[in-house]
Amino acid sequence: MDLFNNEIADSKNVVPKDGSVNYHGKLMSHDKANYYFDCLLNTIQWENDQAKIFGQLILTKRKVAWYGDTDFEYTYSSITKRALPWTTELLELKLITEQNTNEKYNSCLLNLYHTGDEGMAWHSDAEKNLKKNGAIASLSFGAERKFSFKHKSTKETVSILLEHGSLLVMKGTTQTNWLHRLPPTKRINKPRINLTFRTINV
Repeated sequence: MDLFNNEIADSKNVVPKDGSVNYHGKLMSHDKANYYFDCLLNTIQWENDQAKIFGQLILTKRKVAWYGDTDFEYTYSSITKRALPWTTELLELKLITEQNTNEKYNSCLLNLYHTGDEGMAWHSDAEKNLKKNGAIASLSFGAERKFSFKHKSTKETVSILLEHGSLLVMKGTTQTNWLHRLPPTKRINKPRINLTFRTINV
């Protein structure tokens, strides 16, 4: 099932069962989204992401950064990162996200995809130090990209187009029952920045 339209209401659940995924669409004007994209691109301390696969350290083209309320540690793909202090723009975006989701977040994982060749494989955000069934709010800037979900048991898939300056919120049992990914594509040659605000148990 593909949901490539811009008329998904805040109350509309993108996934048909076993989770809650709400697409809020664009939160700001095109000019404001451009402003934040440029700020994030040029002020965030980007690093190439690392992952351990079958014991081998892999360095990705995709770049990442992690920011938070304190310098607490976060481990995924067997790699541990330490949070950096919030920037002014990240705090502004955190506030906008909290106001639109009625949730509070204490950290943000950022991803920079330079072109459509860079993506993310099927996975769920189920690290032990994440708040159980907590909300994960995803802000997108730059190139519009397809984002997909796959049910872990039935293998049913759902896809949606994430727009420049838009918000997607995953919560409840979504991470337990669904995988998600950013599929690569040859059709896009512009960068995309994604921010996932989340709550780490401290």
